[in-house]
Amino acid sequence: MENGERIDEIIYPILKDVWGYSDFRPMQREIIHQIMLNRDLLAILPTGGGKSICFQVPALAKRGICIVVSPLIALIKDQVQNLKKLNIKALSVHSGMSYREVDIALDNAIYGNYKFLYLSPERLNTQLFRARVSRMDVSMIVVDEAHCISQWGYDFRPDYLTISQIKSEVARNRRDVDSEFIPHDVPIIALTATATEKVADDICDRLSFASKNIIRSGFDRPNLSYLVKQTENKLGNLLALCNKINGSAIIYAGQRKKCEELASFLQSQGVDAQPYHAGMSKEEREAKQSAWKSNKLRIMVSTNAFGMGIDKPDVRFVCHTSLPDSIESYFQEAGRAGRDGKAAISLVLFSKSDIARLRQIHSNSFPKLEYIADVYQKVFQYLEIPYEYGEGYNIKFSLEDCAKSMKLNLSMLYYSMKYIESLGYWTLSDEITIPTRLFFNVSRDSLYNYNFSEEIEDFMVSLMRLYPGIFSDYVAIDEGYIARSGRFTKDQIDSMIRFLSREHIIKYIPKITSPMLFLNSERLVPENLNLKSDIYQMRKEMACQRLEAIIKYATMTEGDRKRYLLDYFGVNS
Repeated sequence: MENGERIDEIIYPILKDVWGYSDFRPMQREIIHQIMLNRDLLAILPTGGGKSICFQVPALAKRGICIVVSPLIALIKDQVQNLKKLNIKALSVHSGMSYREVDIALDNAIYGNYKFLYLSPERLNTQLFRARVSRMDVSMIVVDEAHCISQWGYDFRPDYLTISQIKSEVARNRRDVDSEFIPHDVPIIALTATATEKVADDICDRLSFASKNIIRSGFDRPNLSYLVKQTENKLGNLLALCNKINGSAIIYAGQRKKCEELASFLQSQGVDAQPYHAGMSKEEREAKQSAWKSNKLRIMVSTNAFGMGIDKPDVRFVCHTSLPDSIESYFQEAGRAGRDGKAAISLVLFSKSDIARLRQIHSNSFPKLEYIADVYQKVFQYLEIPYEYGEGYNIKFSLEDCAKSMKLNLSMLYYSMKYIESLGYWTLSDEITIPTRLFFNVSRDSLYNYNFSEEIEDFMVSLMRLYPGIFSDYVAIDEGYIARSGRFTKDQIDSMIRFLSREHIIKYIPKITSPMLFLNSERLVPENLNLKSDIYQMRKEMACQRLEAIIKYATMTEGDRKRYLLDYFGVNS
């Protein structure tokens, strides 16, 4: 029997038993075969191409735990939750977790018979992770959003650069086994939706692939039409599009305020549309997302945060109401339309002022190095962290408050911090929600010595029933779920938690909804801060090239735009 047939005998039952599918999507089977044969691989699959199954199926077929590195905390949480719903043991380590929580999670990764460990990139270089990873029985390392590992990519993150070292460390821990599908080595599987030829080659090099191994799939989608229109009447064109094309849609509006304005305009014209952005509560965002996915809401007007990780096949059009900042981000967002194979449209509406706006953004995004050095020190001043302190700190961080307190331009502060991040000094996460965490500070038996009200007793019984491990360690609780499970309101739950904390019955960490700043190194004195002017200049030039590429795409008067996109990514057909 050939290798391919033996692999199929293993992977098809997993696909059927776990996910209920009888067959793989195009290219999934080929990718999985490569992984089962223990080969390093870069898979370039467009948005909605089913990347997760490509590594989850072979991970379940192999012995040990699969490490998945992903920069998007919201997607990490979604992936872990989805795996748990399938009764697959998965856990995560990311910004916002306490030292104790991380410590316990990594112990579980070693001893708990888990199949997946999801990590945010900044955790790769922590002493705690590096000390534990060599003791893990790792089956493979998956690098999501792999373009982030390339200096030539549009979202480079230095945290990724140590992955090849980690591979060497965990490979030494593989024990001898008698199976062709349980590796002695540890393969690296890199995944991304967009990568030019230059970026793809750089990824393979930086991850120390044994040999260059790249699979590209599905870039040319005949059902998806790419349209661009220059106009000063965006509202009129947008309304016409909404009235002409039925079905589900995403409208990208860029800024929060613009989302609100566009959604309000469409509503006033009888169009079923709602805004979606990070300024809304988690509950509100989840409700809108659920309504949209179930077709109870037709159109989502959003910032570019919406859509990541959402596989809704019947989106009939995606509309950008201003010029995107790069071909890469545009291609990903446009690709959320027409995943069901039926006719769909991607439309960009832009004006001459959009081009001027992008050029201004490009200028603002590269402050002088002297300014960036000043920002570095002022951030630490804002955090009240002295020289030679801060390494490993994980801090709630408000850009707006920092800018106001330190009298800095908000936009220039952001871009300065992102450049400092690219050098590895810190990691600024997107806004995340970390749930309330608590545990009982007293034993179960000692609770009988207290004289609580009936309401408090009922609440504690609910906690014990819903969260069995609450006496041994911090557990994340969902106040909304508790409220739905009993007779308490969220306000009552908050009040009772604070009461029990004052009485020293419980310890708790309140819910946080905020960006987080993870400090990878101590605060340096000015003369020791190396901002690497050569790298800075290279990034500036590359950003300029990406800017001119999207402007050329929008303004081209002849030629095939789809052909232009395929050529940009080095795709021949």
